[in-house]
Amino acid sequence: DLRHNLTPRPDKPVPVYAFGYDWRRPLAETEARLGEFIAEVIDRTKLLKHYHASGYADDPKVHLVGHSMGGLIIAGYLAQAGKRARVAKVATLASPFRGSFEAVLKITTGTADLSGGDSGSREREAARVTPGLYHLLPSMPGAITIENPALGSSLYQPELWPPGVHATIAQFVRLHGLGKGSAEQRAADLFASLLTQAREHRARLESLKLTDAGLQAKDWLCVVGVDCKTRTGLRIRARNGKPEFDLDSDDRQNRWADPEATPAQRAATGDGTVPFSGAVPAFLAQRHLVCVTPDDFGYWEIQDRVLAKAAGFHGILPNMDMLHRLLARHLTGAPDHHGNTWGRPAPGVAPSQWQPPLTLTLKP
Repeated sequence: DLRHNLTPRPDKPVPVYAFGYDWRRPLAETEARLGEFIAEVIDRTKLLKHYHASGYADDPKVHLVGHSMGGLIIAGYLAQAGKRARVAKVATLASPFRGSFEAVLKITTGTADLSGGDSGSREREAARVTPGLYHLLPSMPGAITIENPALGSSLYQPELWPPGVHATIAQFVRLHGLGKGSAEQRAADLFASLLTQAREHRARLESLKLTDAGLQAKDWLCVVGVDCKTRTGLRIRARNGKPEFDLDSDDRQNRWADPEATPAQRAATGDGTVPFSGAVPAFLAQRHLVCVTPDDFGYWEIQDRVLAKAAGFHGILPNMDMLHRLLARHLTGAPDHHGNTWGRPAPGVAPSQWQPPLTLTLKP
């Protein structure tokens, strides 16, 4: 769709390449690979006759589009590359810049809205030794309530996790580890390392300034999915001095369309996987966000509407035809002659204050 929508004429194709990566790996590794991939794409694009004739090689840049974790990788790459980043525009769709509670659910129980397939003890054990999941831990202010401050204050602290997580990692080390020393100590070191990597990566995203990468707010289209029941909080209780995660179904909320809710209460929503508060990046003001809902699927997109309800809005959001048009307009700078691209401001942002990176029809 991007290749078709971005190409003005058949004899002037716009190259679009998919960047494949293993989401389970530490994101810093993937970001380094993305830098190499961008360099290769630029070299390939220089060889196209119409790009050569237009002087593309004088200041070669790419556009980046990322869904979900893809947005974290883009932001992390820009934080690392800074002025060396050869990026002109960015679009991110439903990216958990500040995390998702589904990552906690996956690590603790093996079941969550992050992936399909059957869940169970094997799924849980695999999740607990998957670096990528720890990069998705929620860190938004006020989202975690800790019953006893003596337990800790952050999910990046190993002691705040239930003992079962430590025990699973220790068993993994006993079965597969090659190092010396007790399995318990090596497991403790491994767990601390997973959390430290994730914490440091999140800190890099929080410190990203677009100007350091040669970008401005108008260069970044940040699409946030809303109006779905989504886990928006986590309570950690103390049981016999040990932490216990209270994964209550009441923590799944959707007050987006609640006429009696305040703006702050309306923010208790999300796309079914990523809460609104987890999708708000530190490097963009909320007035620049573009919110979309499952109702933005066209009446002809019957199958996608059904999938959004059955499998969740988060995963199916990139299929939305309206978003395809929106992406094409953002990347090309084209006007909207037919008024067929739209969005909504974030809760608490008045229509007069809304500043999306391109002109959009305002939806109520």
